[in-house]
Amino acid sequence: MAASRFEDPTDRLVTTQARTGLVCRACGSSDVAQVLGDNGGVTYVCTSCGHSWS
Repeated sequence: MAASRFEDPTDRLVTTQARTGLVCRACGSSDVAQVLGDNGGVTYVCTSCGHSWS
């Protein structure tokens, strides 16, 4: 059986830089991704340094 595209966590990354202007509080980078959780929660992850917050 083929795997659902939602089973790969990288498919749930959405770049937020252009839409929201989010900046990482740890390193100041604007390379921030939005990770959508299975329970509907949202977490932001800096793709430069790995810092995450919600």
